[in-house]
Parts: sequence; C-alpha cells; structure tokens
Amino acid sequence: MPLIAATANDFDFFYRLYMHPKNNIWLLYAAMPPDEFRPIYADLLAKGVLWQYKTADGIPAGMCKLIPYTYRTAHVVYLGGVAIDPDLSGRGYGTAMLQEIIGYARSKGFRRIELSVTVGNDAAKNLYEKVGFRQEGILREFAFLETENRYANEILMSILI
Repeated sequence: MPLIAATANDFDFFYRLYMHPKNNIWLLYAAMPPDEFRPIYADLLAKGVLWQYKTADGIPAGMCKLIPYTYRTAHVVYLGGVAIDPDLSGRGYGTAMLQEIIGYARSKGFRRIELSVTVGNDAAKNLYEKVGFRQEGILREFAFLETENRYANEILMSILI
C-alpha cells in the first residue's frame, strides 16, 4: 500500500501510536492528553508532513513524518516519527513501510533521506540498516527524556537514493 497523507479524521490513530508506551519513549512528543496533542496534530496536518502506512488489507499499521529541506538541501527529506502499531509488530510492516517511504521519496525527486534514532533503540536502528540506511554520526545529548530525567544521544543515519 502507498503512503497516505494524514487527515483530521485520523487523529485517534496517530494519537494512539504517538502515545503508546512502546512507541512514545522513542518519539519526539512526551506523553500528553489528547487535548494537548490536538494543536500539534493540526500543525503537522497544516504542514503536510504526516503520513500513514496501511497494510495491503487497508489496515492502518504505521506512521511517519517526511519533512523536506529547502534551497541547497532541497534534495533531502527528513524522516521522523516512525512507528508501527505495536499490535502489528513483528509482521514485516516496518520493512514494508520503509520501502514505501524510500520509493515515495525517490518518486518526488529526493536523493537523500535522513533520520535520527535514539541510542539504545536497537530494533529501529537494525530495521533502518536492513533497508539501507547507514550511520553518519552521533548527536550528543540531542533529546531530553522527561520520564527518565536525562538527555539521550541520537544516531544520525541516512540513505542515498
């Protein structure tokens, strides 16, 4: 299935994935009630950067943000907010979604996709490497993990397409 742009009607799906305890620790937004997440979601929709991945059966399975850069870096798109519904994990949807993302980026003329993954999120790092992403460096104390009251390093990764 192709990636599908998020709509206002998809709020519950995205909120559930962003706030799920198995996903939330690795994602940008700390856990929060729906009313606090609504303005964030509205902003992501307005920017047109939020995408949903559905299985071949049309079941919503994953999400991501694709944020294009501009000017001299207009060939680059940042991939963030990547998550698979934990109820559907282990079925190959992560690989399939990333392959769709790479194909979509290629079709839009992007030549590079970059992302960061928290040190310790080995499952995600291994998945990104499986589809061709390579480590480029470490972003020191890049993310603050409020629930653990500590800063975490992020691994900068990219794929050239």
